[in-house]
This record gives sequence, structure tokens and C-alpha cells, in this order.
Amino acid sequence: QVQLLQSGGGSVQAGGGLRLSCVVSSNFARNTCMAWFRKASGKERVYVATLNTNDAATRYEDSVKGRFTISQDRAKNTLYLQMNDLQPEDTAVYYCATMGYRAYGGLCPSNAYTYWGRGTQVTVSS
Repeated sequence: QVQLLQSGGGSVQAGGGLRLSCVVSSNFARNTCMAWFRKASGKERVYVATLNTNDAATRYEDSVKGRFTISQDRAKNTLYLQMNDLQPEDTAVYYCATMGYRAYGGLCPSNAYTYWGRGTQVTVSS
């Protein structure tokens, strides 16, 4: 059974930072693509960042470039999202996801993710 266990959300003032973590069942955290998505109230879920666990290639949605960093700890099967300079428009439920099947190196897609975490709320006040 695939498990993606998220932690690290919370409330912060604008300009602050948070780090999200996602521990993934070992078989589904290797040789694949992983990603963070977010869903703001009343809006669709959108991708925030992707990471290829083969070569650590990353891509970011334009609004978070330079502020967010996606990374992995392969030994711990853990995906991270470091979020700095948070703004009220970053308020959303954040989800981690894994494709769950083998991918090769290079940039990962912003869709085609099979397994999802339950989400963690991030609230940024002005």
C-alpha cells in the first residue's frame, strides 16, 4: 500500500517561511517523479514544483520561482518543500504526489501523478 505522510503546514505572517515534508513508501519514492501541488479555496489544484528522483532535476511554477525549493532525502524517502517569503496568495492546502512508476531523468511533467498525500494547510496572513 502506498503511503505519503505529510507534515509541516501551519500559519505564518507574510514574509515568513515554512518547510513541508512528505515521507513516501520506499518503492514509490525511487526512480520516479515527485511533486508538490496546492489547492486554494475555490480554485483548482495546481502544480507548484516537481523533482525527478533520478537526477534531482526540478521545475517550478512561475509564481514560486526563487522563493520555494523542492528537494529530497533519498535515504529517508522524504520529499521537502522549503517555502520562503510566503505571501497571502500562497495560502492553500498543499499536497505531495508521486508518479509511482518508473521515470527517466530530466524534467518531470506537471500532471500524471498517481498517488497523493492527504494535504496540509498553509495559511499566510498579511
